[in-house]
Amino acid sequence: MKWPPITFLVAICAFLDSVEAAGPPNVLFIAVDDLRPALNCYGDRTAKTPSIDGLAKQSTVFLRAYCQQAVCCPSRLSMLTGMRPDTIRVWDLKTHFRDHKPNAVSLPQLFRQHGYHTQSIGKIFHGSGSPSKDPPSWSEAPQFDSVRDPNLRYALQVNLAGEGLKRSAAESADVSDHHYVDGLVCNAALKALSKRAADKSPFFLAVGFRKPHLPFCAPQKYWDLYDRDKIPRPLVTQAPDGAPELATRSWGELEGYSDIPKNEQLTPEKIQELRHGYYACISYIDAQIGRLLKQLEELKLDDSTIIVLWGDHGFHLGEQGLWTKANNYELSTRIPLLLSAPKHHKTATSTALVEVIDIYPTLAELCHLPIPAAVEGRSLVPVLKNPQQPFKSAAISQYPRMKQGNRHKSHGDIMGYTVRTPNWRYVRWQEWKTNKLIAEELYDMQRGQLESRNLAGSREYRATVQRMQKFLSHP
Repeated sequence: MKWPPITFLVAICAFLDSVEAAGPPNVLFIAVDDLRPALNCYGDRTAKTPSIDGLAKQSTVFLRAYCQQAVCCPSRLSMLTGMRPDTIRVWDLKTHFRDHKPNAVSLPQLFRQHGYHTQSIGKIFHGSGSPSKDPPSWSEAPQFDSVRDPNLRYALQVNLAGEGLKRSAAESADVSDHHYVDGLVCNAALKALSKRAADKSPFFLAVGFRKPHLPFCAPQKYWDLYDRDKIPRPLVTQAPDGAPELATRSWGELEGYSDIPKNEQLTPEKIQELRHGYYACISYIDAQIGRLLKQLEELKLDDSTIIVLWGDHGFHLGEQGLWTKANNYELSTRIPLLLSAPKHHKTATSTALVEVIDIYPTLAELCHLPIPAAVEGRSLVPVLKNPQQPFKSAAISQYPRMKQGNRHKSHGDIMGYTVRTPNWRYVRWQEWKTNKLIAEELYDMQRGQLESRNLAGSREYRATVQRMQKFLSHP
């Protein structure tokens, strides 16, 4: 059928007017500290996470997403620059990416340069020191980016009377959600959404929640959601057979809390209390996210806002004899990643291998912004359109170690690089200065969800090791 010329022009003009009226999409960027995929929508039947599960029903849920380094600052700065830790030279908690990449364009900075109002509430870049600040990224000063006040971390008098940041490792208190800092972060974010809705300019709102980071402090009602006796205990409590000491060394984060024994030998009761506290904190944050999503809907911003929710790294809760993060294993490197892009794709789950550096180019493409040439990630838009299509052959993470001691400085003495493919995890530990091989690990991930036996020394698997090594030459 041929349209009369005038009818065709009217149709084209109407289409262009509708596009212009819709304007560029907004972005609600939600970061959750220390969140492993302990969510019902990821198959964790213990977790009480109705809000995130609801978001999953309108999102692409990435089941195999991995961070670049399993500790806060390097992971976050990699994501926010789209570059790997070795590129931005950030491997610890004290270094800012601008120390070595002063002209890098951060993700929020890119949006700001293209007319977006960019705002940070809570923990986004990092939680303390210079890495928590980045003035070029934001249209206004960040809120709650650095919080050291014990009154925002604890509620019980026994903890408020203590000293330092590390008091009890867990706390349940009959207080309101906004007694702790994450409730205040949510309150501030709700106000920001209302202001942005009235202003009508496109926005990039970054909201960073600190829980379930230690200490596991949450209002009592979230602890009451769980029966402690029904929370599964760690199935595997021993380090992988044949793993080098470098691989299983403690980061020393749990140690030092007033209720953690100095010999680091936790009783079964304490382990269950900590696991209970972790789940309580997840449910607490889930409730805050629910408030954000409800506000977005009430302001009629839900159809014009892209939502991304991610955890900066995973977390060990006694599995493999490990606590917190700071290693190269599955539970520490795997993260939850949900992306809801209205009018761009359908709800789905994807088993594509994804890295956090891929979030930057994805959001840029979805919002029709130019992707800086320095960005090392790949846009996930093709996966959003077809969640079953192949994406990356491997995801690469890394973690440094000193020759002695729990914590590293800068790149450390030894760097461990890990390659995750659909079936295998390979780890290469090498001297930083010489690249000399120190140790290798190879795990068959088809045999279970956790690394159990190091196969790297077996002649039978030498070809697999060599194949995995090639991924490190071309990440």
